[in-house]
Amino acid sequence: MRTDNIELTILMPCLNEAETVEACVKKALSFLARADIRGEVLIADNGSNDGSQALATGAGARVVAIPQRGYGAALIGGISAAKGRYIIMGDADDSYDFSRLDAFIVALRAGDALVMGDRFAGGIMRGAMPPLHRYLGNPVLSFIGRLLFRSPIRDFHCGLRGFSREAMLGLNLRSPGMEFASEMIVKATLAKLKISAVPTILHPDGRSRPPHLRSWRDGWRHLRFLLMMSPRWLLLYPGLALTFVGIAAMSIVAAGPIVINNIGFDIHTMLYAAGGLIMGLQLVIFSIIARGIGCIKATLPLTPNFRVFLDVFTLERGIIVGLSIALIGLSLAIYSVQIWLSAQLSVLDPKQMMRVAIPSITMMIAGAEIVFASFVLSFVDAGAEQHASPLGRGE
Repeated sequence: MRTDNIELTILMPCLNEAETVEACVKKALSFLARADIRGEVLIADNGSNDGSQALATGAGARVVAIPQRGYGAALIGGISAAKGRYIIMGDADDSYDFSRLDAFIVALRAGDALVMGDRFAGGIMRGAMPPLHRYLGNPVLSFIGRLLFRSPIRDFHCGLRGFSREAMLGLNLRSPGMEFASEMIVKATLAKLKISAVPTILHPDGRSRPPHLRSWRDGWRHLRFLLMMSPRWLLLYPGLALTFVGIAAMSIVAAGPIVINNIGFDIHTMLYAAGGLIMGLQLVIFSIIARGIGCIKATLPLTPNFRVFLDVFTLERGIIVGLSIALIGLSLAIYSVQIWLSAQLSVLDPKQMMRVAIPSITMMIAGAEIVFASFVLSFVDAGAEQHASPLGRGE
């Protein structure tokens, strides 16, 4: 239930944070009082059994129970339950200073839909972040996110961030785990929302227990999410590279053996090149299907380029292209049989015959793949237009 005169909700996901949640709530309330903001502190409790709920309520927070476990699930439930027009979220472990949120509220009032904290710009206190996260995990994953989605954000995994509640609800955020942090940035970027970053200081948390974060497991979940949201980088670009390299290598060796610096390339090279070509074509097809399924599930945008592709590459045109390529391969097969017949079915020179057989088999397989993929894409096309994602721009 919304209360329109509440401007800001300070949202904290919580799972057994009895040692720190009370201090975090008091700091957040002190900020609201100092900044003269009508707001609330909301604790999205994810099943604490250490009394965190009572401590948070006693300190002046509103507590909502989120039964589905997971960092993302807690935040999704908290965003839904929030009453404020804006939300500033942060961990309840006292690693962020909730009494100093001025830069976030200024940017939100200026119209930014997502305001990210930047710990690398603000400062990371001694002992606040493990070296593995500081020098490998966060920089590498943030770089991959910027590369794949052209995002301006430098620190993808800062837990302190502010946003428009309405804008976030429109992004259809779903990830229940730690990868929720990446999903928010990726989908906001794809939707062309106004995003900014403010320097944020990361302090050592106040807990005596180990953190919920599991470095390798959660790092992989972030990477997996980034790759799955970018079929262009995961499938299309590698597929195109393999396809073109395969065609080039087969064409070069087709005329005869090639020797470069005493290194010979012959029919064995052609065979591996043919395998690379087929693999590349499959990756390209998978990327197109993945993009279409993403549109149907409303997780990827139906971009103008993909819409044009679906309009141009119809089922009938795909069948014609696939059959044409397959028929060329079949013609080469018939030609090789004629050579065999002219030699009275005797043993032929494998080096010469394989230069015909390998392209023949490759083209027949490629043609068949295109034909059957065209039928699959016709189903995807019908669903993609109907379930187009509200996100604005493709990765």
